[in-house]
Amino acid sequence: MIKFFRRIRQQLLSEGNTGKYFKYALGEILLVVIGILIALQINNWNEERKDRIKEQVILKQLQEDYQSNLSQLEQKMETREKILTSAFRLLRAFDNPVGIVRDSIIQDLAMVRNDPTFDPIQNDLTSSENLRLIRNEELKRLLSNWSSDVVGVIEIEVVWTKVVNEQFDPIISDLGLGRDIYNSFINDIDHYWLLNKNINEYKEEIGTSSLGATLNEILTSKKLESMISISIANNKGANLQSEALRLRILEILDLIEDELKK
Repeated sequence: MIKFFRRIRQQLLSEGNTGKYFKYALGEILLVVIGILIALQINNWNEERKDRIKEQVILKQLQEDYQSNLSQLEQKMETREKILTSAFRLLRAFDNPVGIVRDSIIQDLAMVRNDPTFDPIQNDLTSSENLRLIRNEELKRLLSNWSSDVVGVIEIEVVWTKVVNEQFDPIISDLGLGRDIYNSFINDIDHYWLLNKNINEYKEEIGTSSLGATLNEILTSKKLESMISISIANNKGANLQSEALRLRILEILDLIEDELKK
């Protein structure tokens, strides 16, 4: 092809037709430019196609991860609702102990002692390189802000975990209720955080103590009553934060689903 064009140029020069030669040369340059532009366009199209394939892979993985995050978060919220139910029942027992059964008090204390924590899936799918591939700007913004959205929930969870370990457990120990409560904690409560979902394998009979506080001593403990009140304030706050995060996850999942349909 190059030899063919060269012969044409040489022929035009030998004929002394300068005007035709320059017109031909200009046309040849234009043809080369058009060829380069077409090649660039094809290359850009191929790169765009590759990016869209990568985007679909990323979106599908994100969809799976955020579905798992949603399921875990809702389980933690359900546990906190049970904590709140037990805590309010305990306070009513403090206010009116008539007809209260000690075993039910122990079970409620075992539930209140829970400290559910949200542990979202960590991955590099929201790195700057992967975010570049996502075309939806709103989805990109939400994914970028995800880490800061989670912080609000985790911070309040950390506070409650510290309260349980440093304040609640010592009160239980002072009342001699540790054996009773942990026996109930292991055998009477469904623990959603277990990887092995066979709950029965987790159960282990610890038994009850003959040294623990009486029902009257439990329901007249100022420190225990105070701690139960703290559990309500903390777990209520954690669930309010979690609900906001749950709505954010649903928003992300809706946007991902819309993008996968395109």
